[in-house]
Amino acid sequence: MDEKTEEDEQESHASSSKDDDLSGIEKMSKYLMFKLTLSDTEEKMGVKAKQILQELTIRGIVDFIKENKCRNIITMAGAGISTSAGIPDFRSPSSGLYYNLQKYKLPYPQAIFEIDFFKTNPEPFFVLAKELFPEHLKPTLSHYFIKLLSDKGLLLRHYTQNIDTLERISGLPPEKLVEAHGTFHSGQGVVKPDIIFFGEMLPERFYHSIDNDFPKADLLIIMGSSLVVQPFASLIDKVKSTCPRLLINKEKVSVQDRLFRFFGLSHGFVFDPKSSECARDVAWIGDCDTGCKLLAEELGWNEELEKLMETDHRRIDAEKSEASK
Repeated sequence: MDEKTEEDEQESHASSSKDDDLSGIEKMSKYLMFKLTLSDTEEKMGVKAKQILQELTIRGIVDFIKENKCRNIITMAGAGISTSAGIPDFRSPSSGLYYNLQKYKLPYPQAIFEIDFFKTNPEPFFVLAKELFPEHLKPTLSHYFIKLLSDKGLLLRHYTQNIDTLERISGLPPEKLVEAHGTFHSGQGVVKPDIIFFGEMLPERFYHSIDNDFPKADLLIIMGSSLVVQPFASLIDKVKSTCPRLLINKEKVSVQDRLFRFFGLSHGFVFDPKSSECARDVAWIGDCDTGCKLLAEELGWNEELEKLMETDHRRIDAEKSEASK
C-alpha cells in the first residue's frame, strides 16, 4: 500500500474535522428539537407550577396583600397612568403622541426626544411640551393609589418613565420616587429641561436604586407601560422568581417566549402557569384608573382613596386660584 503524502494527510484531517463539526451541529440540532418537543409535551400535560398566589387574578393579588405577605411593593409606571389627566400616551394608533407629530415636520417621530435633534432644533420640543403639560393638569386616581400605598407603609419605591411631575404633585415623597427619564420639575438653565432624551445616560439614582430595591421586592405592580423602552422594561425581571407581578394595562405586553423558557432564562411575563416553574404573573386588562379602583375596592381602601384624591384636588385648585390673584 502506498504511503500517504503530507498533502493527503492534511486533506484527510480537514475532512475529518469538517465531519466532526457537522456531527456536532447535527447532534445539537437533534438535542434542541428533543428539548423543545419535551417542553411542548410538558405544557400539554399540564405540569403544575409552584403556586405563589392562591389564584392568578386581582383577587389573588389582594389576598396576597391582605395576608401581610408583602411589605415592600415596587410600582412601575408608564404614560398610561397619566392619560386620564389629559396627557396622551406614545403609541395608541389614533390618539398617541407619535401619531400626532406630523405638524412638527420631524424626520421621524422619535426625533423630537433625541438629544442630537434637540441640540440642532429645540423649538419643536418646547412647543410640544407646552401643549402636553398645561398648568391645569392634576394627578389621576392611579397616582393617588401609589400615594396611598406609600401612606400605608407598603411602598418600597415607585419607578416612573413619565416626565410630567404628577407623582410629585400628588404628594409622593421624593425619596420614594425614581424618575427614570428625568422630570420637568427641574432643569438645566433655560436651555434644556432636566429630562432624559434618547441618546443620554439615565440618572445615576436609577441604577443605584434598582440594585438595592428589586432584590427586596415582594410584589411588583406595573401600570400603563408598553415595556418597549430599555433599560426600564428589563426591570420586571430583576425581582425574585417568587415575587408576584401584576400588570395593569390596556393589553398584555412582554410575554415570555418558548426559547427563553427552554434555556431557563427569565424574560418577560408568563401568564400561562403551565409554561413556568412559578405561577405568579397576573394581567388585568383595562385602563389604569379602573384597575387601581378595583384593587382599592377589593382591599377595602376605596373610600380612603377617593377622599385622598378629592382633598388633594381641592388643594391644587386653591393654590392655583391664590397664585392667579
